[in-house]
Amino acid sequence: MKSMKRIILTLLAIGAATASFCQQTDVNLPFTPQLEQLYQAADQRLTGQATNTRPVIGISTCEDSGKTRVNTVYIKAVERAGGIPLLLPCTRRPELIADLLQQVDALILTGGEDLHPLLYGEEPLQQLEEVDSSRDVYDLLLLHVALKRGIPILGICRGEQLCNVGMGGTLYQDLPSQQPQSLMHRQSIPASVGAHTITIEPDSYLYRLLGQRTAVVNSFHHQAIKEVAPGLKVSARAADGVVEAVEGFPTYNLLAVQFHPEHLVVGEQAAFFLPLFTNLIQRAKTFRR
Repeated sequence: MKSMKRIILTLLAIGAATASFCQQTDVNLPFTPQLEQLYQAADQRLTGQATNTRPVIGISTCEDSGKTRVNTVYIKAVERAGGIPLLLPCTRRPELIADLLQQVDALILTGGEDLHPLLYGEEPLQQLEEVDSSRDVYDLLLLHVALKRGIPILGICRGEQLCNVGMGGTLYQDLPSQQPQSLMHRQSIPASVGAHTITIEPDSYLYRLLGQRTAVVNSFHHQAIKEVAPGLKVSARAADGVVEAVEGFPTYNLLAVQFHPEHLVVGEQAAFFLPLFTNLIQRAKTFRR
């Protein structure tokens, strides 16, 4: 009985201390007013007082040491453009991929490792770098389902290369060794700063978005498109001829770039490159309707 009494008294003391702490923090917690505003904004969504017109943008991911990851800049770019970013887990199960893409209004295929050259009928060169065959399958499944459903696509870096390979094209496995005259396509300056120029085709969808023939872009790749896939056309090239953008309109709802606009939209050229993402949002809205 004495032991039980001590337990009860201890619990009562803990409860009193907790109540006292809660009472203090309710008054003194530094961010309480800001949190209250956030709670109210969330509640408006839940009660239907605010109409949700923002499309859901699926973002491809990768697995690394048992973790699913993606660079945060992709998320920030989608948020800034007015979309809802949704990270798509890396899986090779086709039924899950199909179900996942039923939940999105557009798809971003992100950057990453080299694509395995066997996918486009070549043996690997010594200069081939890290590949991830599981991710290759995952990304190709995403592309296949998105093309079949007509989901708007924005491919970025590896994403551009993946679109080309998945639709029947090929890649240079290593630009420095296969195209020695090429520019330096791996910059050492910050990603938010452009490194080289590109020339945009005047009759392209990309030109209608950006509104000028030349642009300065960043560059972080050693592979690039070699033979362009059927159904795609080149919309921009670097000064050395390397393909910097392809598109599939009107047959395919697809725009893909070799550079990384998600980094550029936080730099000095933010206003210039943001249309790549705001356009994806508009295409997503049209697809949703």
